[in-house]
Amino acid sequence: MKDILLITPPFTQLNTPYPATAYLKGFLNTKSIASFQMDLGIEVILELFSSKGLNAIFDFVESNFTSQTESNFEVSENSQRILALKTEYTKTIDGVIAFLQGNNPTLARQICSGNFLPEASRFAHLDDLDWAFGSMGMQDKAKHLATLYLEDLSDFIVECVDDNFGFSRYAERLGRSANSFDELYEFLQNAPTYIDNITLRNLKDKLDEKHHKLICLSVPFPGNLYSAFRCAQFVKTHYPEVKIAMGGGFPNTELRELKDKRVFEFFDFITLDDGELPIELLYDSVCHSDEGGIQSIEFKRTFLLENDEVVYKNNTSRADYKQSEVGTPDYSDLLLNQYISVIEIANPMHSLWSDGRWNKLTMAHGCYWGKCTFCDISLDYIKVYEPIHAKILVDRMEELIAQTGENGFHFVDEAAPPALMREVALEILRRNLVVTWWTNIRFEKSFTLDLCVLLKTSGCIAVSGGLEVASDRLLELIKKGVTVEQVAKVTKNFTDSGIMVHAYLMYGYPTQTIQETIDSLEMVRQMFELGILQSGFWHQFAMTAHSPVGMNPEQFGVVPQLNEITFANNDVQFKDKTGINHDKFSFGLKKSLFNFMHGICFDYPLQDWFDFKIPNTKIHPDFIYNCLQEEQLLTVKPNAKVVWIGGKPTVTHFTKSKKGKSWEMLQFTFYDKKDTLSVSIEKDKGEWLLQILDDISVYKEKKWTFNDLKISYETHGLEDFELFWFSKPIHLLRSSLLLTL
Repeated sequence: MKDILLITPPFTQLNTPYPATAYLKGFLNTKSIASFQMDLGIEVILELFSSKGLNAIFDFVESNFTSQTESNFEVSENSQRILALKTEYTKTIDGVIAFLQGNNPTLARQICSGNFLPEASRFAHLDDLDWAFGSMGMQDKAKHLATLYLEDLSDFIVECVDDNFGFSRYAERLGRSANSFDELYEFLQNAPTYIDNITLRNLKDKLDEKHHKLICLSVPFPGNLYSAFRCAQFVKTHYPEVKIAMGGGFPNTELRELKDKRVFEFFDFITLDDGELPIELLYDSVCHSDEGGIQSIEFKRTFLLENDEVVYKNNTSRADYKQSEVGTPDYSDLLLNQYISVIEIANPMHSLWSDGRWNKLTMAHGCYWGKCTFCDISLDYIKVYEPIHAKILVDRMEELIAQTGENGFHFVDEAAPPALMREVALEILRRNLVVTWWTNIRFEKSFTLDLCVLLKTSGCIAVSGGLEVASDRLLELIKKGVTVEQVAKVTKNFTDSGIMVHAYLMYGYPTQTIQETIDSLEMVRQMFELGILQSGFWHQFAMTAHSPVGMNPEQFGVVPQLNEITFANNDVQFKDKTGINHDKFSFGLKKSLFNFMHGICFDYPLQDWFDFKIPNTKIHPDFIYNCLQEEQLLTVKPNAKVVWIGGKPTVTHFTKSKKGKSWEMLQFTFYDKKDTLSVSIEKDKGEWLLQILDDISVYKEKKWTFNDLKISYETHGLEDFELFWFSKPIHLLRSSLLLTL
């Protein structure tokens, strides 16, 4: 028996499990508390999208169609087409799912042949796939076609079976800033839906198999909320002795002002923020009780019902665990080899989210910056900043590689700290680990070209960061701590080192003018045209209750529309005092960005993207280009780390003569993965360099500073270290292998 059952309700991602339960299971392991975890989302998807599951869906739809013809029950022409092709769908679905799970790679040729998959409306506007994937991209091309095939089936399910269905969300509208519990509560009084029945059947199988005392449902998003309540309702009805808790991103941000006691018809506890200690205390109170009752009087950030009233208890003196104490995430129990990789080619960064299975880790709890005015910086998950030591972090990476067989990592930080990224990269290289990783960052000046080269060498393939509104006035108002010029330089450093860059872009920030929106678009256009951005996404500003804008709206020129809060509270409706309708810019901004990401239409006038009159941009056409023109600074901070990431060179001796004088020289030949580099240096300096390259190798534990090198150089009786350091031969080495960090 496992005392605790950890559940992620439908739906989050197809390609990889949401990591919350794995984090909690890893912590519980450190306390020797037995637990079991399940991702109900992937289990439901695999049952739906199988030959048996599709046959059941088609039978269900046909029976409804037959029984309701007299009531003018109609389906679209697209759904009629899918229904007519049901044999083709049921015949192909198992093979397609196996292919997307990585188990049937040879099917790619069949899929790409053009006469294997049945096609409906999602194929109507098919991109030029040869252009998108190239002649060598057959696997990716097939994944994209298979993704369209699944989306056709999803459209069919939404229209004919359950209009709340979505691959990464279910009944999301019921959870989006539902200030009142009324609508969700009323919906839960209805009979379970078709999708619900599959969910509850899978849950029942697990509950009958293992007798749990405490069920913890992790709800990261609004699209998981309804299913969490439906699962809790089922448990309360059929397993009344089991206690149920809810935690995760949704309650952490939305349920901090919970008052409606009807919620506790479904849940016994709702915990906020870091879940480790709250769950440990619940375990002590529930699982150590002879009758399963609540014996402990200690709780950590927990809502419960007491004397028929909702109460919030935070009455323990125990502090939250340090990040070094919470253990390594544990992905056991999850169906790791059955997740589905899909590809949407419209956005390169979004394809990272949906293609491939990633081990999720966090470099640091919270955000080291913690100032952005649109962000929930008042909440613990942002404001409590605690980094993890690089050695511990890479230890955990090695443990996860051994456990899961996967060496891909997504660091899910709010903003990964540059100094810690550097130390993690050095530790990865020192251990000779082969990993692939990506994360979210701030575009700050610490990301020099040398640091970006180091990150790339360690396996970093992509970063995402907030350019937000590409306007220095608004970036200052946001307190982003960057300028457009700085962002341009940093994105160029990442791009030049071979790391893909995705920018989060924002429009409609309070006080933003139409002129600033158009100028922001022009900045973005120039950055894509120069190739220093590869991916981006525009989103409209949303005011949240726990951000500086939400807490002090008058300072930002907005008027909130406040409702009585008895249930959820995060997104706040508001009116901008400028009176500008920012919604109308959405289509033009997103359409232009789509084309820019595909490397086209840079010469189109900005007016062409909008069907209403816009002002001309005030940004100089070479603004970003001019930002990137910078002379090399012949200075280095004395405490900067200097690291050699190359191998040992071959060395030959020769004599150089000029004007009757001759002197001995050393020629160094360096080999990296792509190129061969040769430099010649005077013998005495070359002998020192040969020794020092070994000392400052990335594989050595000790890290040398620039000042350490200077002292060593001068101790060997050599002169003019700065002149030597900035000489042409050393400049060639510093361009790729000799890094100053």
